[in-house]
Amino acid sequence: MKLIQFHLPNLGKRVGIVTREHTVIDVTSEESPGVLEILELAHKEKVSLGVLLADIQEQVSPPPPMRFTAFQDTEAVLAEENGLSLQKLDVAPNEKIPHLLVPIDAPEVWGCGVTYKRSADMRDDDSEQDIYSRVYRADRPEIFFKATPPRCVGPNDFIGIRSDSVLTAAEPELAYVLGADGEILGYTLCNDVSAWDIERDNPLYLPQSKIYYGCCALGPMFITPSEVDAPYNLEMKCTILRDEKEIYVGEVNTSQINWKFEQLTEFLIRDNPIPFGTVVSTGTGIIVPNDLPLAPNDIVQIEVEGFGTLSNPVKQL
Repeated sequence: MKLIQFHLPNLGKRVGIVTREHTVIDVTSEESPGVLEILELAHKEKVSLGVLLADIQEQVSPPPPMRFTAFQDTEAVLAEENGLSLQKLDVAPNEKIPHLLVPIDAPEVWGCGVTYKRSADMRDDDSEQDIYSRVYRADRPEIFFKATPPRCVGPNDFIGIRSDSVLTAAEPELAYVLGADGEILGYTLCNDVSAWDIERDNPLYLPQSKIYYGCCALGPMFITPSEVDAPYNLEMKCTILRDEKEIYVGEVNTSQINWKFEQLTEFLIRDNPIPFGTVVSTGTGIIVPNDLPLAPNDIVQIEVEGFGTLSNPVKQL
């Protein structure tokens, strides 16, 4: 099952099921106004997500079109034969038109570093230290706090370049969402935007390089494990556009990750209670060259087949 959160004028945040035809079925209810609340409700009632959503769908009806007639784009969306269209929602955020939001309002986002050998090699070369290759080979992974909801953005919203950074880079990653017992509830895509120059100046500056406004993009969908046959064999592609031209294209397969997700989770939750719905980003294997730092108005696209494309413009903070 694939879920999204999206905005509708006059109604605000909605929850939708994405069908195989990429139409969207609105399943928003007062009891479960977001994906996080739906997951919590399924856990509380000890029912599967599919059963719960089927019950919700029977109880709710789509919002009447007459409430949106003031907005031409909304009318176009509602005119879709099979309901809302994912394609029509995949636009820049604007309160006057329907658009995608973050797929889940994760109370916390945690990141994992140096989980791919390519990342370890690059960071050692740049830092003139061997701490990164050492942690790549170590028995304990690098795990760091990444973001809270105000620091996260959804599809087509701006990711940020810190005002004190001249080398900020996109870090395309697969992310997963954790349940109450550390189980994986679903997956999404993440851009772990990082100020590399700050971290390289001194590794103790890692929190400042990782945590700031617009440092984390999530989306476009929340995808349940039943939809992901091989999480360790996903082809991920990152494209950076500047002035509508490709300036960088990189690819990696998640088979190259050095840790199982269960291992990362075990270290994360050890003596560390985390909230239900926490997102864990698993590290990047796509390393953008140092001579291509992000610049204002760049567009970063992260794509995995079946996951859609997470696209975000860049702005200077």
